[in-house]
Amino acid sequence: MMHPEELTLAEVFKASGYATAMIGKWHLGDNYPCRPEDQGFDHTVWHHGGGIGNGPDYWGNDYFDDTYKVNGAWRKFDGYCTDVWFDQAIQYIENQREKNFFLYLTPNAPHGPYHVPERYATPYEEAGVPKTMAKFYGMITNIDENMGRLRERLAALGLVDNTLLIFMTDNGTTAGWIDEKAGFSYFNAGMRGWKGSVWEGGHRVPSFWHWPAGGISGGRDVPALTAHIDVLPTLVDLLGLEKPDGRPVDGISLRPALLGHRQTMPDRTLFAHVQRAFIPPKWKDSAAMTQRWRLINGAELYDMTVDPGQQNDRASQHPDVVHRLRADYENWWASLEPALQQTVRYTLGGAENPSTLSSHDWLMPGTASAAWHQSQIEHGELMNGAWAVNVEQAGTFEISLYRWAPTLDKAMNMTAARLVIGGIDESLPLSADATSAVFRVQLPPGPNMLQTWLTRPDGRQHGAYFTRVRRVP
Repeated sequence: MMHPEELTLAEVFKASGYATAMIGKWHLGDNYPCRPEDQGFDHTVWHHGGGIGNGPDYWGNDYFDDTYKVNGAWRKFDGYCTDVWFDQAIQYIENQREKNFFLYLTPNAPHGPYHVPERYATPYEEAGVPKTMAKFYGMITNIDENMGRLRERLAALGLVDNTLLIFMTDNGTTAGWIDEKAGFSYFNAGMRGWKGSVWEGGHRVPSFWHWPAGGISGGRDVPALTAHIDVLPTLVDLLGLEKPDGRPVDGISLRPALLGHRQTMPDRTLFAHVQRAFIPPKWKDSAAMTQRWRLINGAELYDMTVDPGQQNDRASQHPDVVHRLRADYENWWASLEPALQQTVRYTLGGAENPSTLSSHDWLMPGTASAAWHQSQIEHGELMNGAWAVNVEQAGTFEISLYRWAPTLDKAMNMTAARLVIGGIDESLPLSADATSAVFRVQLPPGPNMLQTWLTRPDGRQHGAYFTRVRRVP
């Protein structure tokens, strides 16, 4: 979950008078104050969780004819998810074409599970590509088709020249490694690794920028080491935006490089961490990067000018480089330590009332995983964790515990429920046909941890996968 005080692109554009929209995957928090509409977006169309079919998402979504959240309300759509996202994007552009607008379009594909209309995967299967990879390639083909459709519509509306269009991805291949053991050699531009790895193939991605009226076109390559942190300062500089006050912004403006100026880019040290731990272990799955070097996990060193596939560790030949990059990492880590002490909390009884919390957002010890997917909830995995919450104001709260998504109104088949928040520790007996366990408690204002238990007929326990919290007027 993103800290709500961070300055988002949407907040920057909105401060400069732009209309703002977010369509697709958010994955930065599903409840207030972390939702896209809380972070500067006027118009939102999105699925909950990190992927369609994750625990917080609308129950039963499977990429086809799904239900997505539109400006705070669930709405049923017809069609394949990626097609829906682009349909909504094109509709938004048509409605805003006379205004300045910022559109953040983030398809959930290509990503597991690998669902795509058969007509996109079949040509690859017929060419001998393994089934999973064929679906993955089909997802990419579908995105390509939709990008072409979007660009054609921009042209028809006369918006191509003066629209800055940025196309980029967020990580390395998600499916390539699956069929590697089957002997299928997938294309990864000679890079080592895939999504989730600290190698170059895990996090190096394309970034295409096109803005003819602004002098950005012509098929030029910018070879300098850049990162996602550079996007916000670049857009502020390139478009002359008014950046509101907020937390410090990392990164530098890439404007000179994008415009083809001869100004030399600084040889910075950038960092990547590939972890899911609540408190990330220092050095684990880390890369310290310069234009030439990659220091992996603080120990292995690779010279990217001669070894882009990262096969030959040069640490013993260049101890001075290892020492320098380790020192850069230490300084960077020290700058993060204040943020590592902060816990992002969902607000109860405030702008979102009621709030439905999902086990997807349980805080888990170490590197333990929460019950984040609907399949785990269906199986009733014996997991439990706590939600970090903040009660906006003292009052009476109705806290309802669910085994199943509340929209299903389905019997839990549980014998007892328990709720702990602050000094409150209450339990209730349950009948087998109960669809929820409802507690009514008095809560003081301020931060707290909320944890639940449901007991099965065999005595085993797990947390309530969904908990709805409502401040009673």
